[in-house]
Amino acid sequence: MKPSMKMIIALREGLEPALAANAAAVLGLAMGGRLEDSVAADGKDASGNIHAGLNPHPVPTLTASADLLRELHEKASAREDIVTVGFNEVARRSRTYEEYETALAATPTSEIDHVGLALFGPRNAITRLTKRLPLLA
Repeated sequence: MKPSMKMIIALREGLEPALAANAAAVLGLAMGGRLEDSVAADGKDASGNIHAGLNPHPVPTLTASADLLRELHEKASAREDIVTVGFNEVARRSRTYEEYETALAATPTSEIDHVGLALFGPRNAITRLTKRLPLLA
């Protein structure tokens, strides 16, 4: 990731801790699979043991209301320079990916409620979209 780029995760406010952790993990994996160089080189500790490389950049985790997540998803998705990954209630309630795809195909966009979003793009664009969102507490 270039320093001029930024990644954030925004979760729906009020999620139970287990749901928030799950949503962040799903979003991180989905975003990481779409980005080149999202993982740094493996590192070696003083005992010579290898530790898997991590994302070398901070990923602030923010919160937003359901309405703000919908608005953020719409605005970010409309931009070609921002990678937008959404985790929604259709996916969260599905037990298999096949079930998710079937349910998603039957759900109009206006009825899709987001659990969380991951955004990656130019630092200034991501900051403009998310600067008023509080950090997850």
